[in-house]
Amino acid sequence: MTRQTSRTSPARAPQDLGELVTGGIGTSPARPDGTLKVLGEYAYSSDLWAQDMLWGATLRSPHPHARIRAVDIGPALAHPGVYAVLTHEDVPGENVYGLKIADTPVLAEDVVRHEGEPVALVAADHPETARRALDEIVVDYEVLEPVTDPERAAHDDTLPRLHPGGNVVRHQPVVKGDPDTEADVVVSGVYTVGMQDQAFLGPESGLAVPAEDGGVDLFLATQWLHGDRAQMARALGLPPEKVRLTMSGVGGAFGGREDLSMQIHSCMLALRTGRPVKMVYGRQESFHGHVHRHPARMYYEHGATKDGRLVFVRARMYFDGGAYASKTPVVVGNATSLGTGPYEVPHVRIEAWGVYTNNPPCGAMRGLGAVQPAFAYESQMDKLARALDMDPVRLRRLNAVAQGSVLHTGQVLDSPAPVAELLERLEKLPLPPRERTGPVDIREMPGGVSNTTHGEGVVRGVGYSVVMKNVSYAEGVDDYSTARVRLQVIGGEPAALVHTAAAEVGQGLVTVHQQIARTELGVERVTLHATDTDVGDAGSSSASRQTYVTGGAVKNACEAVRAVVLGRAAGRFGEDPAGLSLAGGKVVSRTTGVVAGLVDVLGDDVIEETREYHHLPTHPMDPETGHSPRVHVQHAYSAHRAVVDVDTELGLVKVVRLDCAQDVGRAINPDAVAGQIHGGSAQGLGLALMEEIKVEDGRIRNPSFTDYLIPTILDMPPMRVDVIERADPNAPYGVRGAGEPPTISATPAIVNAIRDATGLELTHVPVAPEHICGLEP
Repeated sequence: MTRQTSRTSPARAPQDLGELVTGGIGTSPARPDGTLKVLGEYAYSSDLWAQDMLWGATLRSPHPHARIRAVDIGPALAHPGVYAVLTHEDVPGENVYGLKIADTPVLAEDVVRHEGEPVALVAADHPETARRALDEIVVDYEVLEPVTDPERAAHDDTLPRLHPGGNVVRHQPVVKGDPDTEADVVVSGVYTVGMQDQAFLGPESGLAVPAEDGGVDLFLATQWLHGDRAQMARALGLPPEKVRLTMSGVGGAFGGREDLSMQIHSCMLALRTGRPVKMVYGRQESFHGHVHRHPARMYYEHGATKDGRLVFVRARMYFDGGAYASKTPVVVGNATSLGTGPYEVPHVRIEAWGVYTNNPPCGAMRGLGAVQPAFAYESQMDKLARALDMDPVRLRRLNAVAQGSVLHTGQVLDSPAPVAELLERLEKLPLPPRERTGPVDIREMPGGVSNTTHGEGVVRGVGYSVVMKNVSYAEGVDDYSTARVRLQVIGGEPAALVHTAAAEVGQGLVTVHQQIARTELGVERVTLHATDTDVGDAGSSSASRQTYVTGGAVKNACEAVRAVVLGRAAGRFGEDPAGLSLAGGKVVSRTTGVVAGLVDVLGDDVIEETREYHHLPTHPMDPETGHSPRVHVQHAYSAHRAVVDVDTELGLVKVVRLDCAQDVGRAINPDAVAGQIHGGSAQGLGLALMEEIKVEDGRIRNPSFTDYLIPTILDMPPMRVDVIERADPNAPYGVRGAGEPPTISATPAIVNAIRDATGLELTHVPVAPEHICGLEP
């Protein structure tokens, strides 16, 4: 994959960039974990080992919906090498947990609501012994008819109620102006998005170790240590301080590790047996053991004036949450608050339903709640442009929001919103030549080395999209993080230690923390403490929030440490502390230059400070109108232009280019930002062309990487990434979340390009060959 990256940013003073210290803000230091990962020497959670360790395994339901009549664990307990077999009767505390709504059983009690739901646990001295013991557990099921249609589940009261409150997790309308107004030109469409998997390469895994105080230590891969601990403590019947979590190597996440998987199960087995217990899911079990992206069905109608001004947007959206709530309430909130896209629309009526079914549970995945409506509204914008005989980019620029715009929720955009600029920048990037001057290289054709075409029946298309995505938690959640920073002399040089509970899941947070400390404290040597629950909560590594929120906490803690140091130096040398700063390991006066070395000021003392960072308060959406003065603390903006070649005879697609322009507010680590944009674009390409969990009657038909396809390096085209930095004045250093927006904008750009090439409607993603060849709608 080639990369051409440009950055445009306002002028800054050198001290703001950390240029006086190597590896500060605005530079791209190497990741401390990078070399080990490239060499295959990095320790992931699945590599954990302990003396006298047992292996845990989970018995899962083969049915999407069934009543449990009886469970016989006797034969499994009698199996040689088996140390424990547990059911719901053995849950020490509450047999329920959940991120937003506590509705998920630790182990199924009287009913199973999805295929793969955990029913029993086994601990044995060998993983194969544990698996064989699972086969000896006898469960008597009464199979029930599954509820599988989310739209019907939202409205049909004759269907079984899967939960006491009914089948609707959340219904949220948003109304602005007069949604029944008329327009000169009206276009409508029904759009569907398939179930996408996070497809992280490291399966769910961890090691639980019973402790002498009656508690348990868990080493695992997760996205939120404190969120896990709170749910685990209730289920284990232990006080939170006796449930200690330490982060191990994480092999990808993308939202799939926000919900619990093996956490409570491994701890139950460890506490029962008194021995360490390791659990590692296989790939098929992983598909059943974590949540996926919500499939959606969306009905959209756009109206505009003859000159292209949007008049109204009307939409109904249905999100299949599967058996349990997980992040469905958040998905509904995001979808409705972002459902018109980055456009000014005077009249809006949007409704969304998040619904329980007996399909696989769905929850957080990169861009949660924004991916699905973006496919719909960007498809609509292209359809509207065709109806108006207008250039689709011009239509988007004409209606783009800007700083000061009022969204349909009533929130005012109070920071830069360079939507039109992103589109302008994309248009200026050169397009690849349409005509081939040399011999055909089959690797550049749809179908690649399968040699299905040498250009016969191949047509080219170009498509654009631009989207907005919220950053951080929303709707009244007190979103904060905690950091502890220590400064001392080690080996004759000043050194900082940064301790947070923020999960490094591959996004590069490890370098961000180091860069902030180097910049704020003026030291080269910065070490990261093990990520664990011995420090305050950092929230989840999700919602593109960690650089913003935990970065803010690290900054606050560093500033507190610096204030102590400068106060001490000022008293010792008779300086005004307001005129002192730290740079290059020295205390520097604005007027007299270097005052002293930091080593001399610190001596043998250790200065340590702990601070939190809370972003501006947000407010819930009104349940009837959807209005809120601030639904989201921040919005991020991304635009893509896709160029595709389509073999119209076989329905094969080659993405020729996938250029991106994105506002990141401030690039703390430019190389990491570019990497996030490339990675997000790859996931967007996957959803556009290949990634879909096939579910029939509640059962997953393709739970493997043989049948669930994800993009490889051969599928990714060359990309130009144009990063601009329009600082958010309310955010630390002006940053904006960068990881999720490109996933959202890549998908509709690719599909719009296929439409441009073929003239087809293409109302479902991923676009399959049969859709292009006319075998399916």
